[in-house]
Amino acid sequence: MRRLPRRLPVRSLAVLATVGTLTLTGCGTDTAGPGGKAAPGATARTITAKKVMQVTKVHEETGMTLLEGPTFDEDGTLLLVDVTAPAGKPKVIRVDLARKTARPAHTDSRGAYTSAQFSPYDGRIYLSDFAHGEVVSLAPDGGDPRTFFSGQVDGAPMNPDDIAFDEDGNLYISDSRGLTEGEETGRVVRIDREGEKATVLADGLAATNGISFDVDYRGLWISELTQNRISYLRLGENGESVASRHTAVRVDGGLAQTDSIAVDADGNLYQALHGRAAMLVYDKYGERLATIEVPARDQGLESATNVAITPGGTKAYMTVSGPAGGYLYSFDALAEGIRQSNGG
Repeated sequence: MRRLPRRLPVRSLAVLATVGTLTLTGCGTDTAGPGGKAAPGATARTITAKKVMQVTKVHEETGMTLLEGPTFDEDGTLLLVDVTAPAGKPKVIRVDLARKTARPAHTDSRGAYTSAQFSPYDGRIYLSDFAHGEVVSLAPDGGDPRTFFSGQVDGAPMNPDDIAFDEDGNLYISDSRGLTEGEETGRVVRIDREGEKATVLADGLAATNGISFDVDYRGLWISELTQNRISYLRLGENGESVASRHTAVRVDGGLAQTDSIAVDADGNLYQALHGRAAMLVYDKYGERLATIEVPARDQGLESATNVAITPGGTKAYMTVSGPAGGYLYSFDALAEGIRQSNGG
């Protein structure tokens, strides 16, 4: 994370592994048929997202900025995290979309937060700290920071990336272990809503990144960054085990890699891309429906990390970052937003 390179290092997390020592230390071509799907014989459509606003600039201290974890609060305000924000700079940011203004919501001296989401159990904001293997919670206003979970799980520390909540408020975390070493030791970890019991549901994964429940909360969609694939985990009784697991989509990303993932009310998957300012949209059977991308004239943007779709609406907001800074872009989603498309 010195000067932003032509392409960010793998999810910028290889650098985050050493962040503690730094004292961080719808438009476009439309070939769609009914329901937003590509018409028979047609290729997936391209949707060009519109620039909403710039939120952050490159930080001199870390050499970059990386927006992530967009999530709406009950008032419709959008919260974001800046993964590489240095100590004292805003690490959680509150965005007023109507006024196109941003203000700090939380900062601290060490966290490297890669996701944010509101718990359905206690209403607090939960943040994953990749660099320190912790999950931190905040009051809805950004105050009252608490360490919700810290320590090893099954004898190994976590590198928590994204978070998905079940309906009862239990956490399901993509643990991106092995990312910096290039080893397939990633995991999916379940932590009960009290933060007392942590269980490894799946292991041997290729740098687990995105995670989201399907519409019916029967299983989890996960993206594996270093294998460019989306896998599906069917959950067992009470969501405390995995009944089955399979590769669902093999993503043809080229130089880009699979980042965070979201699910809309129709069950469509929104797969963010690290290394390209774009998202790919698939239906639940793996059919490619659309590509969301920023205008070609918008230079200096290299990754689209995540998306939040307005709850009950179709306006989607995508976090995009690169040498030009951290931005929000909007587009019309293929279906309405639900909890599974609001943070993670």
